[in-house]
Amino acid sequence: MQTATTLFAVSFRQRDEIAEILACAGAGAGWRAVVVEDAHAIENRFLATGAAVAMIDARGALDDGLAATRALGGLIATNGAALLVLVSRGDVEAIGEFFDAGATQFLASPATEGELVQALRFAGRHAARASGGAVDRRGIPGASLYDRETGEARRWIVGRIAADKPVAVVLIALSRLDIVNAAHGRPAVDGLIEAAVRRAETVAREAIGVEAMVARLGGSEFVLVLEASGAAVITAITALDAALARPFAVADTRAVLGCRFGVAQRQPGDDAAALLRRASEALAEAKISDGSVLHVALPDGVAPIDALAIDLHHAIERDEIDLRWQPQVEIASGRITGVEALARWRHPTLGPLGADALFDAADRADLGIALSDHIQRLVLARAVVWPAALGTLRVSLNLTAADITRPGFAALFLARVDESGFPRGRLTVEITETGLIEDLAAASALLAELRGAGCRVAIDDFGTGYSSLAYLKSLPLDYVKIDKSLVRDIDGSPRDRVVVAGAITMARSLGLAVIAEGVETPSQLELLAAGGCSLYQGFLLSEPVGEAALLELMARE
Repeated sequence: MQTATTLFAVSFRQRDEIAEILACAGAGAGWRAVVVEDAHAIENRFLATGAAVAMIDARGALDDGLAATRALGGLIATNGAALLVLVSRGDVEAIGEFFDAGATQFLASPATEGELVQALRFAGRHAARASGGAVDRRGIPGASLYDRETGEARRWIVGRIAADKPVAVVLIALSRLDIVNAAHGRPAVDGLIEAAVRRAETVAREAIGVEAMVARLGGSEFVLVLEASGAAVITAITALDAALARPFAVADTRAVLGCRFGVAQRQPGDDAAALLRRASEALAEAKISDGSVLHVALPDGVAPIDALAIDLHHAIERDEIDLRWQPQVEIASGRITGVEALARWRHPTLGPLGADALFDAADRADLGIALSDHIQRLVLARAVVWPAALGTLRVSLNLTAADITRPGFAALFLARVDESGFPRGRLTVEITETGLIEDLAAASALLAELRGAGCRVAIDDFGTGYSSLAYLKSLPLDYVKIDKSLVRDIDGSPRDRVVVAGAITMARSLGLAVIAEGVETPSQLELLAAGGCSLYQGFLLSEPVGEAALLELMARE
């Protein structure tokens, strides 16, 4: 629950100074401050505090501050909060960008402590009335016709709840806009966001068949609210996803955007604030997910894994388990050379769920081995009938910790591969560091047998475990996959770059190819290439896709 007595602040260069000022001011005003010095997982950290006011200190860190504002902008609007940005006097020309990203208040430095505290008080007043009358931004020159404040959506929700109607909130965050910004500038990005909102309006008006509206939030986020529940919500998201997946015209070329969805459906006792909060939390989860682009919030108080474990008993027999393919790209040539198979659960009421939720539910239901066997068969059966355009791609599939410890698993697995008709030489088996900890000797023997039979072997999520060096020394490997948490920080501090470069150098010195996971920006890719990384996967090229979209990606090469 949001509270006006909590302030969330990010200060990239003067964290201690800001923390001291806010602690002194808060002691007399009855509120507390949570002050951090980086924007890592900023959406989740903001939501965890329950704060109604956020402050971003962008002095001396304009780009970091703008990125943090864009990350928080949608949450601020959705949850009726306020966002104060503190900028240096020489950076006041950037205020327009901060406003477009979702900031609600501004203060130029140098400013006295009293002025800062007063600005925060005004931000608190803004948050207190944010759920009331909305500003009609359509009267502002240059504003989008569709650039509604979230107050309009909030009033729509309040009206439906008062009439005891079903309500669903779908928050959408667009991605890959930084590539367009680098190539064509901010006006092109604004035009893209506006075009995406127009497509969502068209879906709401023509394709859904229920009462709905679209409202623009801060930055690259907007919201679709529906008078619907259950399967009708999933149908609407499917239509919206298809509309946003189509290329957008930018200058003389086309751009394909990625998007993430956070969904919450009205539950007994929900008011508008609770519904929007749960949707915000779901979107934050979707943003940090490895591959699942949609996250559906379960009702407050529900144990998600217990509920999913019950449903999973029927999922396999009902053919609800599906696959997506994450392209793996050779950095030197830009060619797609392989894909990682990622399991998805087409849940009948919650929509697509990612592999993490799927396997957590399987462990709770004691179905881990049955699920792993099913996914292996599904991957092989789908890949073996691919058309010629996909016929040279390597296919990576994940083995679980339970697979490693199964007696005779190597022979069982190889027989399954041969029975499918898929060539062993195009298959890579991946295993995570956490799956190796139990019995390193058994894992080494299993992987050696699979490798000797013609498969290749990769260690996934490298750099997250406590025995990484031991794994490189002991295991028969072909690839090392650098975990996305290391990749995410590579364009941060020099120390972050040294850590990633060290991991790449170690792997290459042992004759191993290096794949970087979770690559989302050109700057990350440039630094990885300079460090000797040979392959990457991530949203910079594409989210995990179905076969049809994979064919289209291959045709664009």
